[in-house]
Amino acid sequence: QVQVVESGGGLVQAGGSLRLSCAASGSSFSLYTIGWFRQAPGKERECVAAISYSQTTIYAGTVKGRFTISRDNAKNTVYLQMNSLKPEDTAVYYCAANAYSAASCNPRSYGYWGQGTQVTVSL
Repeated sequence: QVQVVESGGGLVQAGGSLRLSCAASGSSFSLYTIGWFRQAPGKERECVAAISYSQTTIYAGTVKGRFTISRDNAKNTVYLQMNSLKPEDTAVYYCAANAYSAASCNPRSYGYWGQGTQVTVSL
């Protein structure tokens, strides 16, 4: 069983930056693929980025070049550095985990989800 907890959300002006953290429990964290997803009010959940256990990364086209996903296995944590934020990035951001799998933007690939952290980008 893996538990993931997001943190780092908040209110930021357009053009600003935030760094989200996804902390996971368990001694086999290095074998887990972690994905970041987001859901805005009235919209479906969408993939933002993912990083596999082997450090392969994938990004949604809407965030490529602005967001960076990374992991620190010693701290059991995955980070999502978000730069040049836009109002349309406003959403609840979730991290999700799955063991020993390729990086994926398919939410069905992930078995463990956090509760989410709110990111609000104002004009």
